[in-house]
Amino acid sequence: MKSKWVILALIILMYLPVSIDATILHVAVPTLASELATKSNQLLWIIDIYSLVMAGMLLPMGALGDRVGFKKLVIIGLTIFGLASLFAALSTSAMMLIMARALLAIGAAMILPATLSGIRKTFEDEKERAMALGIWTTIGVSGAALGPLIGGYLLSHFHWGVVFLINIPLVLITIIGVMIVIPKQVENTKQQWPLGKAIFLTIAVLLIVYGLKSSLKLDGELRYSCAIGILGITLLTLFIKKELKSAAPMIDFHLFKIKALVIGTIIAMVVMVTLVGFELLVTQELQLVYHFTPLKAGIFIAPLMLSSCIGGSIAGWLSSRVSFRILATAGIGISSLCFLGLASVDFITQTYWVWGLFILLGLSLDIALLSSTSAIMSAVSSEQSSAAGAIEGIAYELGAGFGVIIFGLMISIIYSYHIDLPTGLSQPMQQEAKSSITQAFYVASQLDVTSLSEQLISAAKLAFSKAHQVILISAGSLLLLLTLFIWQSTPSKINHH
Repeated sequence: MKSKWVILALIILMYLPVSIDATILHVAVPTLASELATKSNQLLWIIDIYSLVMAGMLLPMGALGDRVGFKKLVIIGLTIFGLASLFAALSTSAMMLIMARALLAIGAAMILPATLSGIRKTFEDEKERAMALGIWTTIGVSGAALGPLIGGYLLSHFHWGVVFLINIPLVLITIIGVMIVIPKQVENTKQQWPLGKAIFLTIAVLLIVYGLKSSLKLDGELRYSCAIGILGITLLTLFIKKELKSAAPMIDFHLFKIKALVIGTIIAMVVMVTLVGFELLVTQELQLVYHFTPLKAGIFIAPLMLSSCIGGSIAGWLSSRVSFRILATAGIGISSLCFLGLASVDFITQTYWVWGLFILLGLSLDIALLSSTSAIMSAVSSEQSSAAGAIEGIAYELGAGFGVIIFGLMISIIYSYHIDLPTGLSQPMQQEAKSSITQAFYVASQLDVTSLSEQLISAAKLAFSKAHQVILISAGSLLLLLTLFIWQSTPSKINHH
């Protein structure tokens, strides 16, 4: 019995850095922009490449675990994760850091399915397995919630590279523990490993994302950007067509004929888009507009992240008492009102109102997320549960990746549109200052005239605050429309298929 819980402790130890790394860089955006001289587009890639690559690699790495055993998979995954952490910490350019984050995602995509496989194989008793899975889920949510706090503390005291270096001792301890404690696994060489499909899917998604990001840079390369985006869409369409015809598909797209699963997947993606995108927006605004330190910014948003940790237990209690339709509608509906409320309050003079809305937002989004899981898993048979779970996992990671993209691009576009540049700037300086608030600050630091520098900084802050307001009103309005869609299209009871 004791060895089971030792194995669970190892699983928690290996899963913690994976979940923390998903959000730890959110408070580091201004620091990275300054230290690595990154542009806004590069910053978005640094943050969201992790989720996007993980989304493409989760399924094939799960299949690889079935083939070689989760012990071997997790040792390989931890080794890659540790080396990638060192590579990231030593990065001297944005491109190096983007590559390191992509490598981190590959290691994480090995660790994540290995942790679930380890729980499934170690805990045969259903009650013990449910308890272990509950602890696993809590660690995942808590790690993501603590990411900004840990990142903020480290950035306030050390060089930014330390946010990655802290992974290395954890990785070394876990590898030694796994080698000593975990028994040798039975290998299944007949298990297919769809690595080629995963790479194809990841390339398609990254091309679409690249086309979308670069088309909105307003630098005259629109045809080139559109061509890349169209190529990505074409590859994705080919992938879906091949998967529909395949006898052993990597993703079972036939499951999307089930209405409740589609609605659950939409909810999961939307919740992750809004939660991750909003966190990115707020942490930037707190540091760039209000001059918060990274640690103070992490503490300020702690009510949002910590309340999202306990929303799951409330959702679990409610799910046995109210229908999925009511639970999902309430979760999305309340979150939409929170966004509209946050668009109209002042973060400095009305701090307690902001924190109250943060808590309500975290709870409502997590309730919506748990209701989506319930819908997805209840809508399929037990034989289809693994495939449905894989779709949900991909939805989570894509939602997190697209949250950074959508909110990041909205910040850039609205900021560029609203900034009222002072007279006296050269044409190249105007273009640079319009691209992002961090670039405007850089231009201001190069100016000899103090009054002109102060005017530019003031204009940049005002434009960013305007972007904050427009984005939150837009997000709240879209969530309100989604609330109506869920209420209208969701059956009061989900039937098993």
